[in-house]
Amino acid sequence: MSLRIRLSRGGAKKRPFYRIVIADSRSPRDGRFIEKIGTYNPMLPKDGGNRLIIKEDRVKYWVSVGALPSDRVARFLGDAGLMDKPATPANQTKQDKPKAKAQERLQEQADKAEASATATAEAAAAPAEKAPAEAAAAPAEEAPAEKPAAEEAAS
Repeated sequence: MSLRIRLSRGGAKKRPFYRIVIADSRSPRDGRFIEKIGTYNPMLPKDGGNRLIIKEDRVKYWVSVGALPSDRVARFLGDAGLMDKPATPANQTKQDKPKAKAQERLQEQADKAEASATATAEAAAAPAEKAPAEAAAAPAEEAPAEKPAAEEAAS
């Protein structure tokens, strides 16, 4: 069973309130959970004392057992000093991630196209270099064929 430390939403419409819970990764977001280890109220000011409440000893226990925090909970735990804070680019939001992946794919395709174009150009240049050598060899073969014709005309 893979355990996750994640948020479970509660509260009224447009008035969210979250519980920080330990749950099986296959269970629904607001469904069955194993233990409640804290709360998060985003409606309170950021400097409010009751905005984020975490039972640190229980978090340490569940992490030692193998529970993995979600992205948001990992940020909370990093701010609380319970684990390393995940690296997040300062200017990248959740909506920008698909755009960044698409740009990476486009760059990879451009690199492949450039590599194939370079290979094609090299392949085209290689026969062109061989052609003058073949052309030099061809007149040598044609020249002896022309001499007998000239000798016949002189006779």
